[in-house]
Amino acid sequence: MKKLFIIGGMGAGKSTARRALTDQGLEYIDLDKVGHEVLKWDTVKEEIAEAFGEDVFGEDGEIVRSALAAKAFVSPAETRKLNRITMPRIEELYTDRLFELEKAGCEAVVVEYSVFKNRMTSLAYSADVVIAVLAPLELRIERAVASGFDETDVRRRISRQITDADRIEASDVVFNNDGTPEELRNEVIAWWLRYNAQ
Repeated sequence: MKKLFIIGGMGAGKSTARRALTDQGLEYIDLDKVGHEVLKWDTVKEEIAEAFGEDVFGEDGEIVRSALAAKAFVSPAETRKLNRITMPRIEELYTDRLFELEKAGCEAVVVEYSVFKNRMTSLAYSADVVIAVLAPLELRIERAVASGFDETDVRRRISRQITDADRIEASDVVFNNDGTPEELRNEVIAWWLRYNAQ
């Protein structure tokens, strides 16, 4: 089963690229969503409460992601603290999903991966193709704010991510998304048809 990883900074257009591929019939795993699922696990909740305090929980007993983000992304040390709790569980759930898809006879899966650092020490070590979606910084911030994020939060999150130069170095295919969503979509589909034909 081919594993196609889509990487890119916040607001770059990873989801647009991923939808272009899923519209071609590919299955997908969004690692952000896997991360959200993991936050519902009791063991994770206990460890989060211990590391970040009870005030990151809502009245329903669930973790309020924005409250957790406000604490976890203030410094690299706090981000590492969160990653030590969540990453092993995310990897476990991701591996289970891959196994299920492979068992179902799936030929290719798209993996959307927003916190990609490099190929060797991440879930992308098993990628057949790493696809980078890039866009100018201010445009990315504008898009993220338009989708409901706070600008200060967006800038803080982006500052914790790797640079586009790092993404280009780690990827096999690069798409520059400084145009319309339709233009990106058409480029991704054209690439997929060529890749699949080979």
